[in-house]
Amino acid sequence: MSNLRVDGKGRINRDKRIRFTFDGVSYEGFEGDTVASALLANGVHLMGRSFKYHRPRGPVTAGSEEPNALIGTSRGGAGRFEPNTRATVQEIYEGLTTVSQNKWPSLNFDVGAINDKLHKLFAAGFYYKTFMWPKSFWDKVYEPVIRASAGLGVSPSEPDADAYASRYLYAELLIVGAGPAGLAAALTAARNGTDVVLVDENRELGGSLLSEAPASIDGKPTETWLSECIEELSTLPNVRLMTRSVAIGYYHENMVGVAEKLTDHLAYPPAGAPRERMWRIRAKEVILAQGALERPLVFDGNDRPGVMMASAAQTYLNRYGVKVGTAAVVMTSHDSAWYAAFDLVDAGVTIAALVDVRSSVGDHLLSEAQARGITVKTGHTVLSVAGKKRVSGVQVGRVTGDGKVSDITSVSCDTVLMSGGWTPSLHLFSHTKGSLHWDEENEVFLPGEKTERCHIAGGGRGLWSQQAAFDDGVLAAEQALTSLGQTAKTISVDVDGDRAGSGIVMEELPSNDDKLLAGHL
Repeated sequence: MSNLRVDGKGRINRDKRIRFTFDGVSYEGFEGDTVASALLANGVHLMGRSFKYHRPRGPVTAGSEEPNALIGTSRGGAGRFEPNTRATVQEIYEGLTTVSQNKWPSLNFDVGAINDKLHKLFAAGFYYKTFMWPKSFWDKVYEPVIRASAGLGVSPSEPDADAYASRYLYAELLIVGAGPAGLAAALTAARNGTDVVLVDENRELGGSLLSEAPASIDGKPTETWLSECIEELSTLPNVRLMTRSVAIGYYHENMVGVAEKLTDHLAYPPAGAPRERMWRIRAKEVILAQGALERPLVFDGNDRPGVMMASAAQTYLNRYGVKVGTAAVVMTSHDSAWYAAFDLVDAGVTIAALVDVRSSVGDHLLSEAQARGITVKTGHTVLSVAGKKRVSGVQVGRVTGDGKVSDITSVSCDTVLMSGGWTPSLHLFSHTKGSLHWDEENEVFLPGEKTERCHIAGGGRGLWSQQAAFDDGVLAAEQALTSLGQTAKTISVDVDGDRAGSGIVMEELPSNDDKLLAGHL
């Protein structure tokens, strides 16, 4: 195994080694790894090519929001090849075959990369004007060539060999997302005897607790508290836990569509078992605890393999025990990236520079950075990235008052971690035609008036700290139970060592019990 694995880190099963292939090369990972985490552990960052210019691509995130690390997967047998699978969510299993996409003849040497050199000739829609002469060539030459080069991946040529199922489910309370807010809401409602369904897209419940754990919860190590919480929920007869399940649509009268993956992580699925099951869940009350998504930053070369979100590096480290590089530059405008940098330094990664566009940050952050020997550049920004198939360095400059930069210097690194703050995940809420309002001070969209019997909790309301998310989950559950005509038994979850990044304080948000406009059951 590569030396990018960190002893004592991660929630993978190191007692079970798994072999899989990527572009015909055999790699080794552990049970619990994704394709992305296993490849990164083996020092592989280049995982694909972009659609038009065939630029090198590697993972940017560690989750389902991944835009770049798209691969083809084969589950064995005819009709079981699938293109455009996110390497960041595909779990590895013995014998899994994966391939990169949009390259020829190979990922490392792609003839199509010439498009990047000729990008000035290939403006958007150039082919509609360029290939008009002679007219007869369009049908026989131009269009066939363009269509052959279009798209990502290779379309399956055989009928799908898998079976699929669908079910209906009814519940008093449906909770989407099993991070701090979702778990707190589930505990509150479950202990009250309410019929609860808790849905999460990952193989494990816990959300951000798996990636950026506080020192302790309720006086116990975070891992112990989480295990006990899941054990309690799993043994209660009024609770259904659904992992590897994605809420894909929120429909009228509180019906939520959930796609549950059943066998995509198994080397030997049971005979006749469906690959996926579609659930149509009708709930009297819904709590959306989907957290927030980290924003990227803009600079020249920010699409290079080795450039990723700061939270992704933190997830690869703490959930999968993988260092995404050996020397990193952190570029940020938010406190959370500082804590990612601290975790990486503590795991043996060199932070070549911590670049923050803000002119001033909290003294506690500066003190922790100084204690770890991190070079801090406030009021600076990353201008460009050096390297083609992998980051080799960056240019950093001081931001002046007139919007220009000065004091430009070069910093060597093999990884760039960026964070432009966080955007509340309100996709499902928007499905209901619920209104959003722009918070000018914090520069985020927040949920406004509702059209369904739903409640937003945690990061979806702009609450970045885990203590605030736990408290808001309890609050959302109490309000949902009140709507159900039940008297909630209040619980409390106390976090010690919480890393509260800059964000919105709960008192500034609209209450979770805003008047509903429609959709009463």
